Amino acid sequence: MREPKIMVVVPTYNEANNLASIAGELLALDLPGLEMLIVDDDSPDGTGQIADTLAHAHPERVHVIHRTGIRGLGTAYVNGFRYALDRGADLVVQMDADFSHSPGYIPQFVAATEDYDVIIGSRYVNGGGTDERWGWWRALLSWWANVYARLILGVRVKDATAGFKCWRRETLEGIGLARVRSNGYVFQVEMAYLTEKLGYRFLEIPIYFEDRRIGQSKMTVPVKVEAALRTWQLRWRHRNARRVDVQPTTGTERAAR
Repeated sequence: MREPKIMVVVPTYNEANNLASIAGELLALDLPGLEMLIVDDDSPDGTGQIADTLAHAHPERVHVIHRTGIRGLGTAYVNGFRYALDRGADLVVQMDADFSHSPGYIPQFVAATEDYDVIIGSRYVNGGGTDERWGWWRALLSWWANVYARLILGVRVKDATAGFKCWRRETLEGIGLARVRSNGYVFQVEMAYLTEKLGYRFLEIPIYFEDRRIGQSKMTVPVKVEAALRTWQLRWRHRNARRVDVQPTTGTERAAR
């Protein structure tokens, strides 16, 4: 049985101090089919140049997309997912570059895709947790964002805002990336909602969410407030959603509602 091809999609903005280290840990995993895609949003700190250096050093395993113009987390992931699917990835991992998501969990995620359609690195199931350095306000906001999403959207997932996931190819194709429009952190909620609404099997694996080692968090209070407001839009937008019918010969989406 062949090793699955795994593409780890890592969006970056001003992650020059973290990128080489996170790439080194990813490439050192005992997963021969693993490749890394860096989606850089024109970082002014030189992250894009570091990404190019890594791709030059590992031409078969590290890939780079440089983006300018309209940018954001959601479109970075959609662009990255499409790239991964176009290159024949069987599994697509999404994660941050700042070590809040430990690469060490990825082998466990990959093994669990034998029985589930998406694996979620969860802070809010038994065994999961967040960095003790979080202040009470940040911890409360994160916890409430997930309670709020579950109340409004009726999802069962405990960590609806999780950004550390492993998707089976068929799941992303069935969700249909063409209809995913969120471009901020509400992107995570939209993907969680579509996963459940369309009947895909998910498993939450407990993770320890470490505070970023270097640099400044991009998850500000205004960003969280915007995500909460846009959660209502998701319920209306996807009220009639059904799985996309994919043509096996081309992998193109035929219908999405």
